[in-house]
Amino acid sequence: MKQVASLICALMLAVPVAAAQNCVPRQPPSADSPVQTGSQTEEPASEQGRPQSTQTSNTKAATAQSDAKVPATVNPPTIQTQPPDAPSIYVPLSGRGKFNLFVRRTYSPYTFASAAFGATWAQMWGQWYQYGGGMQGWGKRFGASLADTEARSFIQTFVLSTLLHQDPRYFPSQKKHLMARAWYAGTRVLVTKNDKGDNTFNESGVLGALFTSSLQNAYYPRSDRGFGDTMSRFAGAVGSDATSNMLREFWPDIKRIFRKHEPERIKKMERKIPGRPQGMAPQPFSRE
Repeated sequence: MKQVASLICALMLAVPVAAAQNCVPRQPPSADSPVQTGSQTEEPASEQGRPQSTQTSNTKAATAQSDAKVPATVNPPTIQTQPPDAPSIYVPLSGRGKFNLFVRRTYSPYTFASAAFGATWAQMWGQWYQYGGGMQGWGKRFGASLADTEARSFIQTFVLSTLLHQDPRYFPSQKKHLMARAWYAGTRVLVTKNDKGDNTFNESGVLGALFTSSLQNAYYPRSDRGFGDTMSRFAGAVGSDATSNMLREFWPDIKRIFRKHEPERIKKMERKIPGRPQGMAPQPFSRE
């Protein structure tokens, strides 16, 4: 009986202790700490319910904030080495281009018109009287004038310009005043450009006029040959070049003046010329 009574007392003491242990509250996990289930780790409920796009945007924002702390590299401004109104780059003329220029001048209507004018002028003043008069004399004078022009063009424009590396073209003046432009055009008989675009003495032009004047002794009448006649023709050729440069320099301005005061009836006739678009003005005189 004593043993039964002691067992009952022990059971009565153990029951309250077990009840007290079961009544202790368990601390819930925090929202930020992950919950482990077996071997896997579960994300918090706040992260599970958040959309994937929101998480990505938060990551990008954090990256942008970190990049903002790094100073951006600023490119230095581009420095303009050439002013806007600088002249265009010089383009040299090759040997083939000089030969093509000679060919164009050979078949130019201006060449034949100039020879015809020279023959008519010489016959009017009795020059080269040994050629005679009439159409036969005029034809001989025309042939001599045409031979002068073609020989000068071939020797100066192609041969000497190629050998001496000079440019036979005429480059208009960039000045605005009348006298400055006239002086520029007149001095181009002594100054020209080389193949590098620099100004140099016009050896091809001066020697071309001298060689052509000497060559004329081969087909001119005997009365017009000799050293004195050769030098006289040389001086005339240089003066003729200066006059031609004047015409090339001011011809666009002269043409613009005539165009401005041209009657409307003439303008309408020009618009009807075949091969020209309607409303297009005639092309300016070639300055080569």
